[in-house]
Amino acid sequence: MTEAENAMKFKSLMELRTYHVETDRDKQILRQLNRLLERDEQGNCLPRAVRFTGNLETRGIAIIEAAGGGKTTAVNRALSRHPALQDKQGEDWPRYLRIQVPSPASLKSLGRAVLTATGLNHVAASTTAWEIWHIARHRLTLLDIVVLWFDEAQDMFLSGSAREIDDMLKMLKTLMQNDSAVIPILSGTERLAEITSYDPQVNRRFTKVVPAPLAPGLDDGNLLHLIEFFSGEIGLHVEADNSLAGRLIHASRRRFGRAVETILNAIECAVEENASELTVMHFAQAWGMQEGCQWEQNVLVSPNWASIELDAGAEDFEAARTVRQQRQVGWK
Repeated sequence: MTEAENAMKFKSLMELRTYHVETDRDKQILRQLNRLLERDEQGNCLPRAVRFTGNLETRGIAIIEAAGGGKTTAVNRALSRHPALQDKQGEDWPRYLRIQVPSPASLKSLGRAVLTATGLNHVAASTTAWEIWHIARHRLTLLDIVVLWFDEAQDMFLSGSAREIDDMLKMLKTLMQNDSAVIPILSGTERLAEITSYDPQVNRRFTKVVPAPLAPGLDDGNLLHLIEFFSGEIGLHVEADNSLAGRLIHASRRRFGRAVETILNAIECAVEENASELTVMHFAQAWGMQEGCQWEQNVLVSPNWASIELDAGAEDFEAARTVRQQRQVGWK
C-alpha cells in the first residue's frame, strides 16, 4: 500500500468517526421533544413549549443510559437538527443551550454555567445561588431559549447533601414554571433515575427515555452488518468469526456507543498495520488498549469470555453510594 493510499484510509476513518448510526433511541428522543413543542395549523413544531396544568408549567425529558451508550450524541443531534430550535433570523443564538454539568455541581456553580452559556461571564462572587438563577431565568427569556439541556445530569446530585439535592430539585421545578419556563432535558446515567424519584413532583414532570441495551443473539446481525459497512468504507475485508458479535456486546457492557467506538478503534489498528483484513486480533488489541486488562482477561480472545465480569467494583461503589444518599434524604 502506498503512502497516499494509507493517508486516504486514515481520512476515511476520520469521516467514519463523525458518522451517526440512528437507533430507536434517536426516534424516542425526537418523539418526546416534539410532543412538548407547540404546533402550527399545518402540524409543524413551533419554538414554544407546550404548557400543562392549566397553562402554568412546561414538562421535561430525562434520557437515562449507562456511560458509553451514546445518549449525548443522540440528544445533540436531535436538538441541533430540529427546525424549531435553530437560530432566529438575524441572530446567532439557537433556541436551546447545552450545559455540561460541573462535577460535583453546586446550585451556584451550575447557575454560573448557565449564565456563561447565555454569554454572561462575569458575576460578582458575592451573588447568591438564588440570585444567580433569577438572572439566569431572565437571560433565558431574553434569548428566547426553549430547551435547556443538562448533560451528565447525575452530577447535579453528587454532593450527597440532602439540602443540596432538595435545592437542585426545586430549581428544576422552577425552570418549568412562570413566564420564563423552558423544557429541561436531563441526560445521564442510571443514577439519574434514582435521584429524580426522590421528589414525586419532579418525577411526574419528566418523561423518561431509557434505551434498551444490546441483546446477544438479537443484535448480532446488526453489529456484524455495521462492522462490514465501516470496513467496506475503508477498503478492508472482515475475517469471519461466529463469536465476534457476542464478544463485542459483552465487552461493550451491552452499550451501543461503546461497541461502535471499539469497532472504529479496531479498524484504526488494522489501518496502522497496513492490513487488508480486519481480524479478531485487531478488536482484541483495540479493546485491550482501552481497558488496560491482562491478555487472559481480554473478552475478544479469551475462551472463557462470557464469564469475565466487567466493572464489578464500580457497581459495588455505586450501590453503596446510593444507599448513603437515600439515608441522607430520608429514604429507608
